[in-house]
Amino acid sequence: MDKLIILVVEDDKLTQKVMAQHLGGHCVEFAGDLDTAMRKLAAGHYDICFIDLRLGGDDECSGLQVIPRAVAKGVYAVVMSGCDSEGMVDQAYELGCSDFYAKGNEAANIGAVIAKYHQNRAGCNAGHIFAHRFITEDQATRASIVEALKYASSDLPILILGPSGTGKTSLGKIIHEHSRREGDFVAINCSAYTEELLEAELFGHRKGAFTGASASRKGKLLQAHQGTLFLDEIGAMSLNMQTKLLKAIEERSFHPVGSDKPECSDFRIISATLENLQRLIAQGRLRFDFFQRIHGLTVNLKPLAQRKCDIFPLINFFTQGGKRLSFSAEARACLLDHSWPGNMRELKKLVSLLASGHEGRVTKEQLFRHLTQALGEPPAASGAFVGESQYRYALDQGLDQAVDRFTRGIIMRNLSENHGKKTKTLAALKISTRLLYSTLRKHPAPEEEEAPDGLPA
Repeated sequence: MDKLIILVVEDDKLTQKVMAQHLGGHCVEFAGDLDTAMRKLAAGHYDICFIDLRLGGDDECSGLQVIPRAVAKGVYAVVMSGCDSEGMVDQAYELGCSDFYAKGNEAANIGAVIAKYHQNRAGCNAGHIFAHRFITEDQATRASIVEALKYASSDLPILILGPSGTGKTSLGKIIHEHSRREGDFVAINCSAYTEELLEAELFGHRKGAFTGASASRKGKLLQAHQGTLFLDEIGAMSLNMQTKLLKAIEERSFHPVGSDKPECSDFRIISATLENLQRLIAQGRLRFDFFQRIHGLTVNLKPLAQRKCDIFPLINFFTQGGKRLSFSAEARACLLDHSWPGNMRELKKLVSLLASGHEGRVTKEQLFRHLTQALGEPPAASGAFVGESQYRYALDQGLDQAVDRFTRGIIMRNLSENHGKKTKTLAALKISTRLLYSTLRKHPAPEEEEAPDGLPA
C-alpha cells in the first residue's frame, strides 16, 4: 500500500489517538487548532486532510475555514465531524470538501476515504493509460474510462458494453490493475460453454462428479478470490446458470459440482457483452435481479467506425518498436471510409499484414486489395463497405457481385456476433434458411478468433 501524507485537523486528544490507530502505515500529522492547521497547510504537502469542524473557541465551526485552504493546495479534503446538520453538510460541500462523514464509525469511514483517494488519483493518471494501454482520442470514450477508474478500487460491479473487438477485456484488466485487489484477474467467456460445462468452470468440481472428471478442479470463482472475475458475453448465460451465479454473488459462497462442502470466495464482478441486455430482459432471457447485480456502473465502448479519430493513433501504437508505415492521401481516406466491423481487432490484423509486406508506403490500391481479399477470412466477413470503396468494387465487379458481396457480409458478420448460432441470425436478419445455408456453402463461417495481445479484446 502506498504511504500517504495525511493532516488531521482535530482538537480532541482521544479522537486523535483513534485516527492515528486507523491511519497506521501512513505519515500522519496533527493540528489541534485553526492557526496550526493553516500554518501546516501553507508550509507542507499533504495528500489527504481530515477536518473536524469544531476546533474550540467561540466559533463552533471554525474548521470550515480549513476546507478552501486545503482545496487550494490540491489536498483531498474530508470532513469528519460531530457537527453534521444538513445545513453544515451543504456548506462544507459548497466550500469544496470531497467527503463528509459523521464521527463514530472511523474504522470503516477512513478506509473508504483512502480507497476513494486512490480512485481519484487513478482517474488523474488516465493520460498514461490513453497513451500506452487503451489508445483513444475520442473524448466520450475517455470520459467513460476515467469514470470507471474512479470506481476501480470499490467493490461496485462494472458492466462493459460494446461490439466485439472494441477492447472490453483490455478495459476490464486495466480496471482490475487499478483496483488494488491482491488476487488475480480471472476471465471466462460464457458463450464458449454449455450450461453444464460453464457450471463446472465457474464453481469447480470434485473428482468423479461427471464423466471425464478424473480429478478435482478449482473453479473460476475460487481462482478469483480477492481478485476480479471477468464474465465475457454474460448475455449467453442460461437462466438456470444465472440463478446459481446470483446466489454465489450474494452469499460469496458456492458448492463445487459433486461436493457438499461449500467454498468461499471474495471476488469482484466485471462483466461484458455485445448484446442489448434490456432487450434480453424483455425477452425473458435475462433475470432482472441478476442484471441488477452485475451492472453497478455501465461503460459503453463505441465501435471504431464511431471513433475514426483513433485509427491512426492505433496504427502508430501497433507499429511501435517495429516497421513503421506510411499511407498515401487516398489510402488514408480509404481507412477512414472503411466500416471496421471487426473494430480494433480487424485494424490490428490489417496493420500486421501491411507491416509484413515489402513496401512501407501503402497506396489505396494495396489497401483496398488487403481489405477485400487478405484479412484471413472471406472478403464478405469483413463487412459491408460504404462510400468510395463500395462504389469502386461495384464498378470493378458489377452491381450483382456488389449486392451479393454485401448480402454475404451482413450474414457473416451477424453469424460472428452470434457466435455461429444460425437460429439467431435467421431471426435477426429475417432471412430464409435457404439463403443462409447457400451462403455458408460458398463461404463457411470462420472460427472465432482468440483475442490478440494488446488492445483489441
